[in-house]
Amino acid sequence: MESADQRMQVDEDPTSSAAAASTSNAPIRASPPVARAASLPPSLTPPSRQVGYVYSTKMMMHSCSLGHHEEQPGRISRIYDILKNAKCLDRMKRLPIRPVLREEVLLVHNEALWEKVVAIQEMTEQDIADSAAYYDELSLYVHNSTTYAARLSAGGVIEAALAVATGEVNKSFAIVRPPGHHAEPDEHMGFCFFNNVSIATKVVQMRTQVKKIMILDWDIHHGNGTQRAFYDDPSVLYISLHRYEGGYFYPNGPFGSMVSCGQGAGLGYSVNIPWPEKGMGDADYILAFQKIVMPIAMEFSPELVIISAGFDAAEGDTLGECHVSPAGYAHMTHMLSSLANGKLVVALEGGYNLDAISVSALAVTQVVLGEVPPQLEPMVASEVATETIWHVATEQSKYWKNVDPKACEPIEEVENIAISIPELLKAHRQDYLFRTHGMLEVPLVSDALIERYSTQVACTEDIMTNDTLVVFVHEFGNLRVELDSVMHCNVQMEHSYLVDCSKELIQWATDSGYALLDVNVFAKPFAKTQTRDPSSPSSSIMTYLWDNYIQLTDARRVVLIGHGPGCEAIMQLLIKRSASVMRTVKAVIQVVGNHDVPWTPADQSALRQWYMKSSLVIVPENHPVFRDQKKVTRKHGKIFASAEPKAIKLIIRSMPLIRTFTDDKLKPKSNGTS
Repeated sequence: MESADQRMQVDEDPTSSAAAASTSNAPIRASPPVARAASLPPSLTPPSRQVGYVYSTKMMMHSCSLGHHEEQPGRISRIYDILKNAKCLDRMKRLPIRPVLREEVLLVHNEALWEKVVAIQEMTEQDIADSAAYYDELSLYVHNSTTYAARLSAGGVIEAALAVATGEVNKSFAIVRPPGHHAEPDEHMGFCFFNNVSIATKVVQMRTQVKKIMILDWDIHHGNGTQRAFYDDPSVLYISLHRYEGGYFYPNGPFGSMVSCGQGAGLGYSVNIPWPEKGMGDADYILAFQKIVMPIAMEFSPELVIISAGFDAAEGDTLGECHVSPAGYAHMTHMLSSLANGKLVVALEGGYNLDAISVSALAVTQVVLGEVPPQLEPMVASEVATETIWHVATEQSKYWKNVDPKACEPIEEVENIAISIPELLKAHRQDYLFRTHGMLEVPLVSDALIERYSTQVACTEDIMTNDTLVVFVHEFGNLRVELDSVMHCNVQMEHSYLVDCSKELIQWATDSGYALLDVNVFAKPFAKTQTRDPSSPSSSIMTYLWDNYIQLTDARRVVLIGHGPGCEAIMQLLIKRSASVMRTVKAVIQVVGNHDVPWTPADQSALRQWYMKSSLVIVPENHPVFRDQKKVTRKHGKIFASAEPKAIKLIIRSMPLIRTFTDDKLKPKSNGTS
């Protein structure tokens, strides 16, 4: 039996033709796996031994005798050369490489596939020529050294993974070919004969204490074989980013769609990010990592991460037709290195432009060796990528709490054509106020206010001449909806309606002969102005209206009524314009609901004394403000605790109290003043 040292021995010159000739084409025999040496604790391991690699020129013997093919031997030699020239290999430990065993292959594949691959070594040149059409249908080519190369490729990934799982090294890079992620349990296909990563995953789980493994597949093609191997297995999380194009991009079919999420116990453990077109770049991949890959990975918390590292999404690869840069691959590797205590295996898959595959592999290796990824230029993900990520987030949020579809929603992309539900409600309210009460829109001058509050301030026609003015500050009405199911939360519009709890208050003000200023302080969802007042987002509109409208009217009896979030806007007005407010305002009514109760600051004693005499605060009786009764009574005037628990009904139930309080405050005083 050959020793471990003999099995790992390879030529230093990866392009040496003598190396290929030195290996016999005789049928290969099964070899036992390499014994793992006892490893040092990580703190005592020399830096040069923290990262390992596997490589052998013998895998280059698998070549297409019928002409040039994309999956060419130079794919691994070019990577080896660039790592050697960059002195990366000097900082890495060379790990043993050996052929995969039959019993290891059968952990993933069936006996028939094993026999088919082993039989290739017996084929003559005529057999190879006669079977070319059959293998071409499977997107394969064969050589009588294919069996050995395929076994060595799978065995190399096993050794790279075992070295990390056992602590011999912390990270490793398997520079191997042919690739493996398309090989299904019962069929070889897509340049792949054995599913290298899947077999290594099974071996690690069987022979070490590592059980939870994450496989991240960034090859431009969906790893159908890898997903199929673990489709019902919750111990393995498989995530793939790939061109899908409705199932018309290789390997074709719906298996790589975003709804292909696993089955049985494995439901949710298959995650597909299927790009609908070519041309995806760094920004698209990084956004997918930030919104989908890393949140799910952190929730899964793997003990080992394996990258199915195909570099055919790289800039310049004519099969992938995408634009991921070496820096993009470096950043993705860096993020994955933060998982599993840094235990990471990089296993080569596809990638067919020799320049692109080599520089991309170098960038990944430098990060694996502990270098900082190069800085990326400012970038924005494409519209199609953002839309895809949002749909994936919606699907995966069924299974993963860390995935937030709202954080992925591409609102900016539809800004110019979208009409939000709040905007529809505001439009309805404006129409209602005009038709029912003849109220008109109050024009705003400031560009910032127009952007945020246009069409949201209305007044009655007598606002300039009436001596009594009611200022009602609120947000829009509530949409009461019926859902078609609790699972999907789709609104059944025919059974939904607007609940406008302010109608009765507006009717009372106009019937009483008071002028009315109606202010909706809910900012428009697409407003981008940076001139907001940090003390309160809505205080700017209130101070603007006070300075430019209310003080210019004939009203000397002003009633301020706040509802919900509008209460805070009123309090900010009191604080900023306290002197003029105390001269003109006769009553402040705060229908707070379940919001925080705003109060006057302690350093404005005159305002606080005036506010205690002039204010009415209405809250549900279960509001937390009542936990400290003394504190409440020191900061507010009259406080009413309503038995109505729902904020939407609170103002309706409180109308008799509001009318009584207002009438009392507007009564002429004994000295004849009002």
